[in-house]
Amino acid sequence: MSNQPSPVDPEGELERSLLNAEQALSELKARYSQVKQGQSQQEELQHRVSQIQQEVKQIQRQLNSLEIELESRLFSWVRLSDPFWQAVRFGGIGLIGGWFLHWLIRR
Repeated sequence: MSNQPSPVDPEGELERSLLNAEQALSELKARYSQVKQGQSQQEELQHRVSQIQQEVKQIQRQLNSLEIELESRLFSWVRLSDPFWQAVRFGGIGLIGGWFLHWLIRR
């Protein structure tokens, strides 16, 4: 074994440095491509979220409108059903009673 310094190969070292630089550049390009693709996908998803939120708001408005309409129909019928049937019942009884009294008086 000799203690001589190993010969320096400047061309081999330059080639290795160039290969390392090319590999680093290739990795950087791939990462840049991933970032650009991710940004594009993020913008698309944000646009879809915005559209879905608008649809949800529209559906919510329709539901509220339908709920109010159904409640008003139910409320008005429930509120008017008792007075209506009382008027029919007592009006009918009054009419029958009136005819009966009229019939008694005419006899």
